[in-house]
Amino acid sequence: MKRLRIGVLASGGGTNLQAMIDSCERGEIDGDVVVVISNIPNAFALERARKHGIDAFCFPHDGLTREQHETDVIECLGQHQVDVVCLAGYLRMLTPLMIDKYAGRVINTHPALLPSFGGKGMHGLHVHKAVLDYGCKVSGCTIHVVTAEVDGGPILLQKAVPVLEDDTPETLQERVLKEEHRLYPRAVQLFAQGKVKIHGRKARILES
Repeated sequence: MKRLRIGVLASGGGTNLQAMIDSCERGEIDGDVVVVISNIPNAFALERARKHGIDAFCFPHDGLTREQHETDVIECLGQHQVDVVCLAGYLRMLTPLMIDKYAGRVINTHPALLPSFGGKGMHGLHVHKAVLDYGCKVSGCTIHVVTAEVDGGPILLQKAVPVLEDDTPETLQERVLKEEHRLYPRAVQLFAQGKVKIHGRKARILES
């Protein structure tokens, strides 16, 4: 079976990228991260990629329209024959140009149990603060397919974690992130195995 070719878009440190690379190297994903792209020149995600011999590119977005910027990104992904695009802390809203080009093949992780605490402005510590302010007893992470609706695409996998009485946004973030590092590679492996079927807003996971 052909190995899945994975492209990762990241704007920051890239801990989920590292989890993806490690899972590929351990044989837990029948695929390889073949290219990492950032919009931030000093993003540590690029350094993580280079340490593993993975092609790494930066396409700064300053002075460009979203479509102009995405044209460069799409061209790079195409040159690397990417099958699936994984967003790993990529702080750019995708336009239909990217979403349509890789329809059903762009994946994102969100640090809450969607559809709760998603949408515009809900990223990083903002999400965990909102969860704590609301008084939730559980939170978690969601791996979903990216569509035009922010955080509104078909859900692939979810994992709940408890919210503790003495939690801060930082401690809750740490607990959720550990689960993201486990769950995201599992979702990518489902694509590698051809087990994901999208029906409307639902993602069906085929049995072995």
